[in-house]
Amino acid sequence: MDAEHLRAAQAPLKQHYRDTPEAALVPARAEARLDAPGIACTVPAWHGDTRAGLHPATGGSGEDACSADMLLQALVACAGVTFRAVATAMGVTIRSGRVVAEGHWDARGTLGVDRAAPVGLTDIQLWFEVDCDADGAKIARMIATTERYCVILQTLRNPPAVTTGHGAARMATP
Repeated sequence: MDAEHLRAAQAPLKQHYRDTPEAALVPARAEARLDAPGIACTVPAWHGDTRAGLHPATGGSGEDACSADMLLQALVACAGVTFRAVATAMGVTIRSGRVVAEGHWDARGTLGVDRAAPVGLTDIQLWFEVDCDADGAKIARMIATTERYCVILQTLRNPPAVTTGHGAARMATP
């Protein structure tokens, strides 16, 4: 897809959202099924199920997906798609590259070893390695634009209110 096709595909959507702002509120949903054996759950994904379980640092075998890694995977996926869209809109050809995210979390917090230790990722580094036909200044603008419009990056930087609940009545049948 080139810049002209991208603009043509997005123009009617942008106009629709200007005219009808409530139409731009897109629902997102994920679920985990608790029917997996052991201390694990199954997360239905686009191309099959992913079994998530304990990280080896918390007693897991390492055979199951780690939810912290899955969060970073969502970040690099969103940043990668956004970066490609930005590059396309700017007329930049990307020959190859990678988007990489790394973070750290303290297993003492997750295991309750030290109540002062944080639970969750405490830092995330995101970087872009790109082989393209743009100079360094243009790549920097592309990254800045990606930062502005990447849904997952903005969600991490500006966390939403998260609520929890329970109840069998909320379960949907497949």
